[in-house]
Amino acid sequence: MSELESKVEGVLVKDHALVNDRAMQQSLEQKGFGETMKEKFYLKPFESLYLLYVDKLRLLKGKQEVKFDHLMEECIRHDAEAFTKFLIYRDLRTRGYIAKDGFGFGSDFRVYERGQFGEKGAKYVVFGLSEGRRQKVGLLQKQIEQIVTMGKEPVLAVIERRGEVIYYKISKIQFLQNKDQPGFSNIEF
Repeated sequence: MSELESKVEGVLVKDHALVNDRAMQQSLEQKGFGETMKEKFYLKPFESLYLLYVDKLRLLKGKQEVKFDHLMEECIRHDAEAFTKFLIYRDLRTRGYIAKDGFGFGSDFRVYERGQFGEKGAKYVVFGLSEGRRQKVGLLQKQIEQIVTMGKEPVLAVIERRGEVIYYKISKIQFLQNKDQPGFSNIEF
């Protein structure tokens, strides 16, 4: 990953990474990482995990360096969906997309078209489901309707058991009501 020229220095605060270096904050922000909360600049847990994964983050807790596995455990303690979020985020970043926190649909992200971050709003809302996990269709439909109402395109990210992410763009379809139509009324099966 050549997105960041140098390694980010961060301090672990719960499951977020606090970045104090102003120049690094600007560099991270331009690349779509982190946000300012209460006048301090933090990386989200999935961003920290990703940057640790690609060896672009040196994260400290006190004087101890935090490794990927330890951070993952910490993130999962705060959010059961942390691993799913990381897998989706890593895949999107690898494909060249900028992804930011979503709108609260579980494991979801606002995703910007390539080259559009900072210029236009997010085009997609990507939300994840792990393979084999049950989901009520009514809840899924409600989420999709809310995403469409916001003017975004819903994309379902299915995480296979091997950790591979497969995307499905979702669009609405309306079925015609089944009524007797000329020529079809006497068909038997």
